[in-house]
Amino acid sequence: MQELSLLAKESSRSNHSIWFGHYTTSTILSPSPGIRSIMSSATAYLCGHLHTLGGLMPVLHTRHFQGTLELEVGDWKHNRRYRIFAFDHDLFSFADLIFGEWPVVLITNPKSLLYSCAKHEPLERVLHSTHIRVLAFSLSSITSVTVKIDGVHLGQAIHLSGPIFTLRWNPRNYNNRTHNIEVIVQDSDGRRKSVHHIFSLQEDIHLRFDPLASFILLTDHCMVARVLFVMTVLIQLSILITFRHQGCLELKGPPGFINLTSFSLHVLSKINIFYYSVLLLTLYTVLGPWFIGEITKGKIGCCFSFGIFVDGHFLQGSVTFVVGILQLAFFNIPLMAYLCWSLLQRCFGHNFRSHLRQGKRLKIIPVYLLMLLLYIWQIYSCYFLHMTFGTLAFFFSPLRTWMTLLTPVLIHCVWTRNSDKLGAFTVQLKSHLSS
Repeated sequence: MQELSLLAKESSRSNHSIWFGHYTTSTILSPSPGIRSIMSSATAYLCGHLHTLGGLMPVLHTRHFQGTLELEVGDWKHNRRYRIFAFDHDLFSFADLIFGEWPVVLITNPKSLLYSCAKHEPLERVLHSTHIRVLAFSLSSITSVTVKIDGVHLGQAIHLSGPIFTLRWNPRNYNNRTHNIEVIVQDSDGRRKSVHHIFSLQEDIHLRFDPLASFILLTDHCMVARVLFVMTVLIQLSILITFRHQGCLELKGPPGFINLTSFSLHVLSKINIFYYSVLLLTLYTVLGPWFIGEITKGKIGCCFSFGIFVDGHFLQGSVTFVVGILQLAFFNIPLMAYLCWSLLQRCFGHNFRSHLRQGKRLKIIPVYLLMLLLYIWQIYSCYFLHMTFGTLAFFFSPLRTWMTLLTPVLIHCVWTRNSDKLGAFTVQLKSHLSS
């Protein structure tokens, strides 16, 4: 952060500064005052990482509260996306493109209203400009550059030099409200490209970015993941501990879903081996080391939900909280639910074989299919851990490898273990059903 602050200070006297990075600011952990505050003097921050969210968000652009643009670009590896940008009389313009699509066109004056910022750019220069300016180039020569504003044909832009084309205009004809400029470019091979954007010469008119894109890029996802993780843990522990210390449940009314769920939670929380197994698993997910392994090449470290210790340094958690949420949602909580369901079957008088033959297979088969998929997910997470952090991490991973091996033991125990408390609950349930 000190080095970045120094770079920001050194560039403060420049007309413009552009920051480049891989990660979006919403996924960067940084101490106060934060990465966005340090880059507040920049015109734009160009980044990747999220790209287009697998095609769900083709455009991920927004503006920081300090005025800096944050412009995510699609990936080159799979989608061959790239970006060009230009400064025209200190006005920043850019275009996101797909490699191989020609011609390439970028309107630099008048610039897009959506990406205009009076704090970083001399927007009044558009009002005093004499020409519309366009960058256009292709694999073959450009034959025509047609300009329209609000659907009205203005003329053909003439070639000035390089990829620059210009067309004389009177900006004062457009000094009220917003207007739409469209440029149609054609090359000698007959390829044609049309681009357009909204512009305005009024300072008090603004356009808003896509709210979803702004949410994705401006929200502190590290903090959101942390809060969701803690809330999920607290909810699970609260349910478990509350039922543990509640008095004996008196069954009333028909044995509906809510009554049976409440009853099964009572059974789980009152039988020590299952209560402490689930409690320990949840607490270990929060507090215990998930694995010990080679975090970086030649450096052994220890991973927790709240961060990683490696080579005498502590790296604060961010993605670890997301992994923790997935662990809770796709293994810990479903395992707790399955134990409750199995104990309820025991209270009905079934064992493992008899409950499979009781005739309600339409209800039983989905349960086991779901649990099988979740168990396969847990096994795959062990494989992924081995491929990512090596053999040491695979064998010294209580949350992944050890828990994968202990789960069948716990399930075997829930179907075979007998206790006085389980017998009492069985009598209570049968008595209620027969009354």
